[in-house]
Amino acid sequence: MSKTIDPENLNGYQKAAIFLMYMGEEYTTQVFSRMKEQEIGEVAFEMSKVDQITPDILKIVCADFNVKYEGDPKMIVEGDSFIKNVVTATLKDKEAKAILEDLERKKQARPFIWSRNVNTGTLSAYIQGEHPQTIAMILAHMPAEIASEIMMNLQDELKGDIAMRIARLGQISEDVVRDVDKALKYELSGAVGPGGKAGGIEVLVDIINGVDKSTEDAVMEYVEEDDAEMANEIRKLMFVFDDLTNVDDTAMREILKKVEGQQLTYALKTATEDMKAKIFANLSQRAGEMLKDDLDAMGPVRLTEVEEAQQAVVRAAKELEADGTITLGKGKDDVLV
Repeated sequence: MSKTIDPENLNGYQKAAIFLMYMGEEYTTQVFSRMKEQEIGEVAFEMSKVDQITPDILKIVCADFNVKYEGDPKMIVEGDSFIKNVVTATLKDKEAKAILEDLERKKQARPFIWSRNVNTGTLSAYIQGEHPQTIAMILAHMPAEIASEIMMNLQDELKGDIAMRIARLGQISEDVVRDVDKALKYELSGAVGPGGKAGGIEVLVDIINGVDKSTEDAVMEYVEEDDAEMANEIRKLMFVFDDLTNVDDTAMREILKKVEGQQLTYALKTATEDMKAKIFANLSQRAGEMLKDDLDAMGPVRLTEVEEAQQAVVRAAKELEADGTITLGKGKDDVLV
């Protein structure tokens, strides 16, 4: 549950899952007995994602916990056995079996989701020793933002090769995906449709959209030399900073809410006049004046800092799209008419 989830923005089911696991099986059984089956299923699903509960999260959910556990880095919990014991003690056999089977299907639909809770440097070190085809399979099944960070950490001579393998990756056996997922998670434990997801160009594009400029250039240069037609197709699908001029004003205002002021200032350092006009048109008069003053006062900055800021803006946009808040086109060929 502590995997990249903001403790200040936990939803009701997440809070209930944390609190009940803290209170114990007997207490949870009593609570479940008063809940609807659908509610039990939702809370149980959130419980299944809990590997550890940090004091910071418990402080939000249960005010007394910080006093009792202060100094402990985390509390290890056995989510699966906890859920099974509580659900089977609360519901009839048939109903409990249905919830547990549904829960297992949901969990299997999220291979490598645990990678969000692992230091990407550590994860990269483990993965780099694998065969390039195995690395490609792992990255294709990971959350795109984690795969992007790992791609940046790979040796430069590997990046292009891995990218090509991801783009050409076919259907992977469910058993293979599950075995690699479990093995890698086990190796890192100390420091989900049925799987079988294919790779492909769209998977690669999602990864490239999150990497830094040098990694993007290395990947695209390799792809261009190996398969110019594929490189052209990738570019058509990629969403880059300049594509933000094509989003509607409502979406742009949502994006600007997520971007820090300094990031926006740096991002506009080399922006086109069209992009600047788009940004200023969606800021309040006061905010626009402040941004203009910051731009005028800004001295020379490294190009890498500007590119990083622009990528941060793109990531904010992609996160909003993933949440369903806005809709983005995947490149200039996707503009609606």
